[in-house]
Amino acid sequence: MIGSPSEILRLRKKVPRKRFHNTPEHPRHPPIEVKLQTIHRCFELGESVQLVSEEIGYSRASIYTWRKKYILKGAVALINHGDDPRGKLPEGQLSSSEEVEQLKAQIQDMQLELDILKETLDVLKKDPGVDMTVLRNKEKAVIIDALRNKYSLPILLQKLEISKSSYYYQHRQVNLPDKYEVLRIRIIELFNENFGIYGYRRIHALLAREGTHISEKIVRRIMSECDLKVKTKRRAKYNSYKGEITPAVPNIIERDFRADAPNKKWLTDITEFAIPAGKAYLSPIVDCFDGMLSAWKISTVPDANLVNSMLDDAIASLKEEQHPLVHTDRGCHYRWPGWISRMEKAGLKRSMSKKGCSPDNLACEGLFGRLKNEMFYNRNWAGVSMNQFIEILNNYLVWYNEKRIKISLGNMSPLEYRQSLRIAI
Repeated sequence: MIGSPSEILRLRKKVPRKRFHNTPEHPRHPPIEVKLQTIHRCFELGESVQLVSEEIGYSRASIYTWRKKYILKGAVALINHGDDPRGKLPEGQLSSSEEVEQLKAQIQDMQLELDILKETLDVLKKDPGVDMTVLRNKEKAVIIDALRNKYSLPILLQKLEISKSSYYYQHRQVNLPDKYEVLRIRIIELFNENFGIYGYRRIHALLAREGTHISEKIVRRIMSECDLKVKTKRRAKYNSYKGEITPAVPNIIERDFRADAPNKKWLTDITEFAIPAGKAYLSPIVDCFDGMLSAWKISTVPDANLVNSMLDDAIASLKEEQHPLVHTDRGCHYRWPGWISRMEKAGLKRSMSKKGCSPDNLACEGLFGRLKNEMFYNRNWAGVSMNQFIEILNNYLVWYNEKRIKISLGNMSPLEYRQSLRIAI
């Protein structure tokens, strides 16, 4: 029976396997340079063993055998004993000791390069394709310290192109006690306390408020060494535009988002948050005076009640003589009767962006960008219920008003800024 396992096995045995030919261009035992280069590509740079095998014409088994020998005994184990690398010599003729020593020196040099690369990957955590010529003296000193028990110092200094005095200076610096140890701990605490969204400038400002005066460069360097990076990500924003359902009002604000007092210019918009548990929508009022959020509402439905109830809360915070200009985009929420009637009753002026022109409401868009970069993106929201998410978002907005410092406000939060000006909240 042709489909039986025994028949298939018999047919397979008849198929000739591809064999590698022993030619001068492709010797049965390749030179050590080929073996070392292959090991470097497969096990240091991470290339596919199968693809490299097909390229060089030697089996995968050979490549793994070379690697095993190299791990056990080093590059010397890869030399083809009995085969002179220059070809066969006449019987009884020996290669000169000078040429043998030259070959050994070449092998040792290749071994040194591989060891340096290995330490660069393992100790310094560099990428496999790192350019060895751009290493800093501090990094070179670390590599030398790791290889001093295997190679002499002059050889390492020469190979890494660093002077003896520079090495000893960096060696001393590396082994000195960390004079910024306490500062380093405090910077990590401040970064984590503020949701991991403060860069080095704000961390520097917080330290100054605590009485710790130090260069911004040192703060930036410590944050870099501790891998304290602010993660950012961009996504498409929610769009509430539903067409020209009512006559649009002119753009009175004309991108002038400055105000000399609170409650003169307000901005508003809606943004969406999508998590596994569903979608939430935020509608805030932003005061152009200092960026304070005068009011906000969070809902799972972007309906008229979301913006109307938010506007009611904002109007309730106004004094009798205050009638701010309210700037929006052309979303349907701001063109429905409920919104328009509330604006007219409170004596508020309306202003609208041009169609599809987000820079016309740039200050509000900027708030949404900061908000999402700082507390929403790059976090795993799996397992978080919608009620829990709304609570987290609401707590962030309270923190944004009361504690989040702004460089433009002299490293104060909006609430602290108003308190410093003795403005009643």
